[in-house]
Amino acid sequence: MATLGQIDLNTLVVFDAVVESGGFTAAAERLGIAKAKVSVQIGRLEAALGITLFMRTTRRVSLTDAGRSLHLQCQPLLHGMQDAIDQVESGTKELAGTLRIGTTVDHAVQSLAAAVAQFTALHPKLQIDVRTGDRVVDLVAEGLDMAIRIGWLRDSSMRAVMLGEFEQYVVASPDYLRRAGRIRQPGDLRERDWVALTLLQTPLTWRFASRAGDVQTVHVKSRIRVDSPGVLRSMLRHGTGVSVLDQYSVQEDIRAGRLVRLLADWTLPRGGVYAVTPPGKGMNPRARQFIEFYRGLLQMP
Repeated sequence: MATLGQIDLNTLVVFDAVVESGGFTAAAERLGIAKAKVSVQIGRLEAALGITLFMRTTRRVSLTDAGRSLHLQCQPLLHGMQDAIDQVESGTKELAGTLRIGTTVDHAVQSLAAAVAQFTALHPKLQIDVRTGDRVVDLVAEGLDMAIRIGWLRDSSMRAVMLGEFEQYVVASPDYLRRAGRIRQPGDLRERDWVALTLLQTPLTWRFASRAGDVQTVHVKSRIRVDSPGVLRSMLRHGTGVSVLDQYSVQEDIRAGRLVRLLADWTLPRGGVYAVTPPGKGMNPRARQFIEFYRGLLQMP
């Protein structure tokens, strides 16, 4: 039977990274080491324990029953130790290494890019890798330390910090409104050309509330559907139809007269801006400090 003194703690750290990342290659990227070193470390751990931890095929890596049991017992302890180290270092050590952040293209352009520029100026030894895309990605599989998500969270296994809120605006171009006519109440949207954003859970059903407390649920029809807020905004500017976008992404177009906000006396449910981190007890100190920094920026008047 192996004892604690016979087990290299580094092999357990690598083992945890392989499990959480879903494979040897992703774990190597997450840890910043060569894939061959990951294989060697796992081999050493299996040899020391005398058990097989992973079933390996050319396409995937999966835990054995023994591997699953080991991970269940070790993960809280490893994350607890890392969290203790991070808490101590965050107050005494300058941030270094790499912070990997995922977000949408729009949010990166409109807000995150400026925040990253300021944060890296404060921490010259820190590297930041920003990865953009309009679809929700798996933080663990992608090796991300955190993600900024806009809207409504669905994955309850992730840890989330609300950074701010936003309103949703119904908008269209002046040219489209001249052709299609004015929109005076939510029900008028049923007869208009709606451009649907398929990233939303219910892109054709909208619940409006008036200042007087009236509520209207409107089901719209759409011939055009897109999977990118940026593409949607461009289509609306070109007079394709009507749709809903968050206030931040359309405020410049509204000020410039390229888009018009409609139904201003009616409101849609507010959305949130969230910082999301992978499950587990510990949090990367780089992510923790950036989240606090970014929340302060977003909440400034």
